[in-house]
Amino acid sequence: MSAKIDRVFSQTPQFVDDGLSGVTGARVVLKVETLNPIRSFKGRGADLLVSEADPSVPLCCASAGNFGQAMAYACRKRNLPLTVYASTNANALKVEKMKHFGANVILHGEDFDAAKLEARRVAQHSGGRFVEDSLDIETLEGAATIGVELLQFPEPIDTLLIALGNGALLNGIARIYKERSPHTSIIAVQAKGAPAMVESWQQKKIITHPSVNTIADGVAVRLPVPQALQDMEGMVDDALLVDEASIIQAMKLIHLHSGVATEPSGALGIAALLENKSRFANHTVATVLCGGNLTEHQMKVWLH
Repeated sequence: MSAKIDRVFSQTPQFVDDGLSGVTGARVVLKVETLNPIRSFKGRGADLLVSEADPSVPLCCASAGNFGQAMAYACRKRNLPLTVYASTNANALKVEKMKHFGANVILHGEDFDAAKLEARRVAQHSGGRFVEDSLDIETLEGAATIGVELLQFPEPIDTLLIALGNGALLNGIARIYKERSPHTSIIAVQAKGAPAMVESWQQKKIITHPSVNTIADGVAVRLPVPQALQDMEGMVDDALLVDEASIIQAMKLIHLHSGVATEPSGALGIAALLENKSRFANHTVATVLCGGNLTEHQMKVWLH
């Protein structure tokens, strides 16, 4: 599996950050997934998927930006065409980078889920393959390699705080850890302004919302993927929702102490630590800085 993934995405840095540990009271282990051409972990699953795809069937997907970049990067490497649907409100930098990597980007709808519905409809009509992040198994297998690498960390990890969007990152890592390190607690973290996945998992039924309201565009899901919720059963121990102010504070602290500019979705784990210091005090807690695609304006507003 990992042999099919471009090495530019694998064996990413993982280390104890003393500054963040001091601020939060936990022993904080960072897994940095932003130091690659697309600045996110999505390259792992996308590269695996495209390497095994039928080159005669046109590919399309929907994305808030990072998965689309990953798919575009993998398709460009293999000279395959790709169409990405994104919302009209998508991060401008992410849209530009998807185009830069060769994707045909179509903007549709007010949010990611609206773009995804349109992408699926068009693919069904045209006979192309609609690739769905967190449903297509390769996206989970790619994320699982992050878990494999974290297991190589020289200290036992008490808790993993993992961002929850559509679920590929969380479920991929959780599957590995529940098999090989069952004592480690797996906790999903989502923004309060986009709680559909957490609410659905907690209530054991699909909960949808008419809109989302969070700066964490990478996890701004209002229509959960049913399979992803099924995958979470027995794999995830708890879930936390965090405030926008905590997300911004976490981004600033990560930038200050680790030197990494992470987007809001990548800061959710640290935000959860800031809001639950007593719960995780003196625990070894790992989190994945899963994306770092910020516009210049966003960096000025959020990191300073």
